[in-house]
Amino acid sequence: MCEMSAVPEQDLIEQWTSEQASLKQRLVEGDTEEWQRAPDFKGLERVGGVDLSYIKGDDINACAQLVVLSFPELELLYEDSQMVTLAAPYVAGFLAFRETPCLLEALQRLERTQPSLMPQVVFVDGNGLFHYREFGVACHLGVLSGLPCVGVAKSLLQVQGIIRSEEHLSQIRELKKGGDSFPLKATSGRVLAQALRSSDKSTKPLYVSVGHRFSLDTAVRLTHVCCRYRVPEPIRQADVRSREYLRTHFPSADTCG
Repeated sequence: MCEMSAVPEQDLIEQWTSEQASLKQRLVEGDTEEWQRAPDFKGLERVGGVDLSYIKGDDINACAQLVVLSFPELELLYEDSQMVTLAAPYVAGFLAFRETPCLLEALQRLERTQPSLMPQVVFVDGNGLFHYREFGVACHLGVLSGLPCVGVAKSLLQVQGIIRSEEHLSQIRELKKGGDSFPLKATSGRVLAQALRSSDKSTKPLYVSVGHRFSLDTAVRLTHVCCRYRVPEPIRQADVRSREYLRTHFPSADTCG
């Protein structure tokens, strides 16, 4: 169970804004591991992915999923599917307070039971620094877990002057092959993310941002290496397995990520 007490939304927003600012002070931008600096990521052996899947029409109960894959093979080493109850409301810009406690619990269960399988990096289905206050769910999970994290979003968050303009669409068209990318720059001039064409076959970009203990260039490079399809394999496997868990346990329900 990942429950939070019922508090008026405005009070929650004030509380969360303060907590977010406090946690942000602990955020580390930049590579901290030797394997991050190696051209072939030598020394990286385990990559994690997390996701939550919901039953359509039910925004309280969800399946929290953690997978750990081998690197570079991207074969499954560990999976944890857990039904959770989310009592915190969805508020734009504060998704982490709704979802992170359950994802953190999954990582803590793994650390208690099979510490040798702890991931060296966690891919998060969501944003990191690419956020209203530069502290999205990937940052939140990274700081609380202490693990290097990368945020990977499938759609553009229109924030800090970054919009789905004709210029943006033109830049997407210029991504000719897998691995091509371009920076997303806020009105302040700060680069918050990279739009990445993850494979030759996929024309829709991913939006990659730093979560914790990563440089943006390394996050983009590792994301591309982990893509067999459009979405990096750790996130794709977490999504597939959480949906399958819901289909198995709630066969009459539709699911959504």
